[in-house]
Amino acid sequence: MLQWLSYSSLVPPNLFILVSALGVALAWRWRRTGLWLATIGILLLYLCSTEIVGYGLIRTAEALAADMPALPSPGPPGAIIVLSAEFRHSRNPTGHDVVGPLTLYRLAQAAREARRTGLPILVSGGHIADADDSLAAMMARALDHDFGVPARWREERSQTTYENALYSAQILRRAGISSALVVTNSWHMARALWSFYAVGYPVVAAPVAERRSLGLSVASFFPQVPALMDSYYALHELIGLTWYQVRGAWR
Repeated sequence: MLQWLSYSSLVPPNLFILVSALGVALAWRWRRTGLWLATIGILLLYLCSTEIVGYGLIRTAEALAADMPALPSPGPPGAIIVLSAEFRHSRNPTGHDVVGPLTLYRLAQAAREARRTGLPILVSGGHIADADDSLAAMMARALDHDFGVPARWREERSQTTYENALYSAQILRRAGISSALVVTNSWHMARALWSFYAVGYPVVAAPVAERRSLGLSVASFFPQVPALMDSYYALHELIGLTWYQVRGAWR
């Protein structure tokens, strides 16, 4: 993939914006083709920005976790694995970059699980983009400073969910821990569970507590930014999980 074109740019609904823009550009030269392309892109973008479609997509992604294969565990979980999401640059020139909202939600869930179970925490996330530190290092700082819970291990090599699973499993196996709880958002859990299954490490899902409900009204059929974000997260996971499964079948 070309360096200037990111994977996120090609995931709907971002892709629909690109398709619409391309259609408008083509319409200057090939009017019928360009208008059809722009119309399709705008229609799909509109649908993904409605609450009814966004809710349906996110619930589909969440429901897939129940269908993921599971490995038998030789004993109860001995650790908590927290998967990273994103980060934010610090506005303080002398400060460190910090975890983003999604990662923070996952850390909060991990802290609750740690207090409930007494299990140690592994934070998983490598160096990405132009961050000044690994995601795991940011997560460890947030756990300590914001939640008063230390991270015993840092997995700082991963770039994908599959690598989160692969490298986290290696660390915990060396520590003599044969299974773990895995914490991530409910819509990301299916891909996480598939990845741990693929690397042969038993885990138990401990998703971020998220309440979702759909109250049908006229507003459910009009564009809304939260619905567009739900569509983005869900489609990102559905496409990612499909790619993982196809790639796994080739091996």
